[in-house]
Amino acid sequence: MRLESPASASRRHRVEHVDTDASGVVHFSRYASLLETAALEELERRGSDLVKLEGQGLDLRVRELRIRYREAARFQDWLRLEARLEHVGPASLKLGVAVYREGPAPEPVLLASGSLDLAVVNRESGDPTCLPPNLSSALERSPSP
Repeated sequence: MRLESPASASRRHRVEHVDTDASGVVHFSRYASLLETAALEELERRGSDLVKLEGQGLDLRVRELRIRYREAARFQDWLRLEARLEHVGPASLKLGVAVYREGPAPEPVLLASGSLDLAVVNRESGDPTCLPPNLSSALERSPSP
């Protein structure tokens, strides 16, 4: 099911020294972790977090990760991560995430955007499986911000 106007949730993250390279710029590999964190928090906000999936014998596997880099984040920047559920399929989910720098500029600056395409699998066998109706309907409902 394609979601018409996906609601978006946001969280803040302060860039730590461990996130950066020798020049104080956030290493490109750290963005994958930021996207995953925001996406998982969006699933939790919608009532279908990893604990609930695990309780039904399910797991999520990344099928595809896409990231487009626009500007660098730096040590001690405050970032805003905005995740939105873009698609709920019978055995898959797609979430989009945008990473913004908060600061003195009048508007947050878009640093990176991307998407996570997740497959729903049987936790024991790893075989693709359909989302149970209760989790699918929980995901498709737009939660209040």
